[in-house]
Amino acid sequence: MVGLTNLLTRNPSMPPKFNRRRALFVLGKIDEILAWERQKEAERDTRFVEMGRYLCEVRAGQYWRVDNVKSFDEFLEGRFPESRRKAYYLMSIHEHLPLQARKELKEVGWTKGLELAKIAKRDRQHFDCAIWLHKAREMTTEQFKQEVEKELTGRETEPWEIVYFKLYKSQLPVVEQAIETAALMLGTDRSRGYCLEMICADFLAGANLENENPEILLQSALRFFKFLPGDERQAFLHHVNEKAS
Repeated sequence: MVGLTNLLTRNPSMPPKFNRRRALFVLGKIDEILAWERQKEAERDTRFVEMGRYLCEVRAGQYWRVDNVKSFDEFLEGRFPESRRKAYYLMSIHEHLPLQARKELKEVGWTKGLELAKIAKRDRQHFDCAIWLHKAREMTTEQFKQEVEKELTGRETEPWEIVYFKLYKSQLPVVEQAIETAALMLGTDRSRGYCLEMICADFLAGANLENENPEILLQSALRFFKFLPGDERQAFLHHVNEKAS
């Protein structure tokens, strides 16, 4: 209720005083970095700290109004047509990492910088910049991600990788709806990767009912079992034991 009542105000905050000259300068810097990134593909990560700072200023000062767009999100759609998520990642790095860490981040890349920002956001003034920067330099990106995940959750994580594939725009609604439906079944705490795994497991289970491949059917059933909460797992095992006896 507190969150809902906070949305109602008789005195809405005034928008910032619009500085068109500064807006044009900052937007020009963003375009310059984006153009440089396209030209220098091999060195594309070295200016991400500067980009994050400028993007935060664009949002705070509403400089996106220069482009005659209706919102900051619409501005990002134009500058980052492939993925607005990267822009928000860069902003998160700028907002949560202390200045000392940001100065040295060009050595480790923005992907590790994002992981560092997760720790810094949690620890705030207690963030041990030197130790975590040392880990970022010494570890591979995959190792460092696992180290951060272990620090935040207190448990070891399974190795993982990012998989890319192309979807046509006409296919996206079907895929998104399937993932959203799986998320409702699994719970909102599950990642989209888990949701996709359940969809694939369901497909394999149905396909192999007809093909009579018991090994694949068993693997699919085990994957479904893994997604069940603790109480449902016990109920499932109890039911299986009753049928077996």
